[in-house]
Amino acid sequence: MTVRYCSLAQQPAPAFAPGLAVERLGALLGGRRMWVDGTVLHYCFFDREDDGSVIALPGSGGTRWVSWVGGEEQREVVRDCFREWRELGVGVTFAEVADRCEAELRIGFQAGDGSWSAVGRDALSAGLNERTMNLGWDLTAPGERAIVLHEIGHALGMQHEHQSPFAGLHFDDEAVYAELSGPPHHWSRDRIHYNVLRKLDPAEVNGSVWDAQSVMEYPFAAGLILEPEQFRGGVHPPGTLSPLDKEFALGWYPPRSPRPPALVPFRSARLSLGPGEQADFTVEPRETREYAVGVFGESDSVVVVFEERDGEPRFLAGQDDGGAPYNATIRARLVRGRRYFVRVRQYCGWGSGETAVMCW
Repeated sequence: MTVRYCSLAQQPAPAFAPGLAVERLGALLGGRRMWVDGTVLHYCFFDREDDGSVIALPGSGGTRWVSWVGGEEQREVVRDCFREWRELGVGVTFAEVADRCEAELRIGFQAGDGSWSAVGRDALSAGLNERTMNLGWDLTAPGERAIVLHEIGHALGMQHEHQSPFAGLHFDDEAVYAELSGPPHHWSRDRIHYNVLRKLDPAEVNGSVWDAQSVMEYPFAAGLILEPEQFRGGVHPPGTLSPLDKEFALGWYPPRSPRPPALVPFRSARLSLGPGEQADFTVEPRETREYAVGVFGESDSVVVVFEERDGEPRFLAGQDDGGAPYNATIRARLVRGRRYFVRVRQYCGWGSGETAVMCW
């Protein structure tokens, strides 16, 4: 079987206010891409005749238009992998939708564009007609299901395991460049460095130890790793969710106890986040039908507004306060007669606020 690797697009380094304490900076960096626990992530498949884009043809200098639409067998592999992640019991769940306007995750199957995914909440910056995930080869072939589990891991906010600074992996850099610059990848040196040789910040990684069995670990052939000595013959993860994958996912997204949210008047609600901290929610003014959310406190928070559709939450708007201990305000359009609710998650380990529900 030909080894094919996930290729994440290079992202700019995040910018934070100067002078932040190391602990706070680490918490911001580690949690900036994670979803609010309890989120239902909706996914859809591109299905229109004009869903596609032009890609380069390696080695020829030419280009061609290639569809993003995949067959039903391909889609069923993806659904099955979402089910496997969901059956772990994590606090984030998945639901397939037909309307891309309701999907945080939009999946294409463009051959020739490799396999990749936005990492966690980076998906929210993609336009409605843009992919947040691509699965670029036959998923029904033996062993290829692992790439789907891998890309869903990225969608949950997980990073490449071999890039963990705790791994202690020392590559033969030029051998790696030579291996991945040829077929089937044809990657540039910059892409190879970003996806393989670059080390992540310790705050970004999936755990405090390296997991060679992780579904987020690339397989590596013999001759690419110099140290540790026992891995000179290569790394061969099984392509399944490892115990540490499950532990990390459940740590970030613990199972939620079923409890109906409290109903509150549409005009205001208050959440208790911790000593001296609170979040206020108001509609101001009423005739504008805009929902303003203010977050107050000394810790860093993510605020997300959901709209209830068919008994499930649909992401409507969100705001990360970016490390500033000031008001973080978001606005979202309301439709009279629907239910809306807000969740607050704090980065620095103090947990999440209660859910406020508005019936307007």
